[in-house]
Amino acid sequence: MGFKVAFLGLGVMGYPMARHLAKAGHEVTVYNRTAAKAEQWVADHGGKMAHTPQEAAQDQDFVFCCVGNDDDLREVCTGAQGAFHGLKKGAIFVDNTTASAKIARELNAKALELGAHFIDAPVSGGQAGAENGQLTVMCGGNEEAFNKARDVIACFAKAVTLMGESGCGQLTKMMNQICIGGLLQALSESLKFGMNAGLDVEKALGVISKGAAQSWQMENRGHTMVADKFDFGFAVDWMRKDFSLVLEEGRRNGSQLPVTALVDQFYAEVQAMGGGRWDTSSLIKRL
Repeated sequence: MGFKVAFLGLGVMGYPMARHLAKAGHEVTVYNRTAAKAEQWVADHGGKMAHTPQEAAQDQDFVFCCVGNDDDLREVCTGAQGAFHGLKKGAIFVDNTTASAKIARELNAKALELGAHFIDAPVSGGQAGAENGQLTVMCGGNEEAFNKARDVIACFAKAVTLMGESGCGQLTKMMNQICIGGLLQALSESLKFGMNAGLDVEKALGVISKGAAQSWQMENRGHTMVADKFDFGFAVDWMRKDFSLVLEEGRRNGSQLPVTALVDQFYAEVQAMGGGRWDTSSLIKRL
């Protein structure tokens, strides 16, 4: 039996994530800041469209959200027409935005005051993972609420894991982004080195991807980097936003992040080249 579910934010990630919820048999109400996107989603997949986050959240069992940053999230949750004004007691708000651990804790506290629950649940897997329902979801929040939400989240995920209390999902996503930045810079340097050495780089990728250097980025982005293609959804602008969260948290908890700080500067150079909307593998364009 399906649940009553709302989805707030129908970007490149949210649009297919909401589709998987509907496909699984849940009754889905969607909201998007640009109403035409929500109208198109309903035309494509059925369900209902709401004109405000508050309207979308009313009488829902679960409310999912995937927006841009802390400010967007705060507005869609607690703004004048925010979803929290429509949450019923016992509802579970699942936030798939990549945001700060600080705002996750803030919104968790507000949800509890309303008799509801908040789970920070950022995702990894990119646009392809969202389209194919194969995202990895890292969660922070109350264990009982997580257990109720896990199977619903799993509609668009291959792995859903509770990492700890509120904010722990976001902190785990920061670890994820640190790894991706470093891997992509190393992959960029490796590919350019091979080109400069006169190697058949495609052939070389086929060899080194079978050994200890193998990574998801190598398997999925190496060949497209060689082909100068950078249109795979997760933009440099968003990675820089994520890195700002990482570096701020690192300052707070005393972590040394020299590689992340350097790659962040390299992404700033890519932005200056006009590549703000290129995918994160575009680091090679600097070289």
